[in-house]
Amino acid sequence: MEFLQALQSASFTGFLFYCMSFLAALIVIIFVHEFGHFIVGRWCGVKVEAFSIGFGKELFGFNDRHGTRWKFCLFQLGGYVRFEGDANAASMPSNTPAAQASPTSLQAQPVWERMAIVAAGPLANFLFAIVIFATGFMAIGMPYMRPIVSEVMVNSAAEKAGIKVGDHVKLIDGRTIETFSEIQEAVFLRPGETFPVTIERNGQLMVLSATPDAKEVKDNFGGKLKLGVLGVRHEPAADEPQFRRFAPHEAVAKATGHTWFVISSTGKFLSKIFSGEQSVKQIGGVVSIGKGAGDAASGGLMSFIFFVGFLSVSIGIVNLFPIPMLDGGHLVFYAIELVRGKPLGPMAQEWGYRIGFSCVLALMLLGLFNDAGRVVNVVFGS
Repeated sequence: MEFLQALQSASFTGFLFYCMSFLAALIVIIFVHEFGHFIVGRWCGVKVEAFSIGFGKELFGFNDRHGTRWKFCLFQLGGYVRFEGDANAASMPSNTPAAQASPTSLQAQPVWERMAIVAAGPLANFLFAIVIFATGFMAIGMPYMRPIVSEVMVNSAAEKAGIKVGDHVKLIDGRTIETFSEIQEAVFLRPGETFPVTIERNGQLMVLSATPDAKEVKDNFGGKLKLGVLGVRHEPAADEPQFRRFAPHEAVAKATGHTWFVISSTGKFLSKIFSGEQSVKQIGGVVSIGKGAGDAASGGLMSFIFFVGFLSVSIGIVNLFPIPMLDGGHLVFYAIELVRGKPLGPMAQEWGYRIGFSCVLALMLLGLFNDAGRVVNVVFGS
């Protein structure tokens, strides 16, 4: 809520706090992503000409012993690694004879090595998230409430399914449920879908069929989300632990599972946007991300760290979109090269990058447009 108050009262200190939180999160994630490209490129023998955090005018930087220019630039909304043979920051291949002839250029490497270099960026984001989540699960633990039903809402999906007070939820559509929050995770993106719910009642296992109700909820900007709800509650017992810490191997397993949950949930949410089940108004831009970073930072160090992990996964996913200019687009080009036995022609690649740039620009403008509407709603209370 501090962000809303900062907007409404024009609090410079509050606004600066959110901006700094956003930049800190973004810079770390950009560095991790680009370092994935960088280190695998180095392993493959490709010369790295520049490693940039941000775009535009260079603010400061240095050259390492391999001749790579490490630099920090003015506009902190991305970054890039420029390999030998790249025509620009988007890694569009150069058509100059010198770039094509050099054995240390990106284009001179086997196609599978180029695919590995490109995929290393998103993979680094996913691995970074696993490390962050695992550290949190070891240091503080996961919020823990037993998946036991203390209350069933009247006329809710749970009541219609036959769920009763005292039932212990074991499985939802084949997914093992260990905490009450996992019940919410399993159903919130599935409004209107019917699936089996396995519960334990009086020592006996029972399989019920549940269809979560669709409920519209407002985010902190006043936007609406359509989420699935069962209509059950849990009241923790006095002796019930609030957090559960994990040993290192358990924490890594949990963190990997949590990272996959974020990936699959994001994919499902995006598919619902494309199918029209969720509104495109839910797509946010830099203001939404900045607000999320500031809110997380306000909740303490661990809250902020977990937000960075979530954002890292999200950026990894976005970069895998099959759009030229993004990593996913490069992978599509390389896959075509594998099938054809030779790369696409310069004209086809150029048009692909133009289309990709248009798609990325359209997504950015949509996010900014949605953010502007949210800010207007907050400021004017509409």
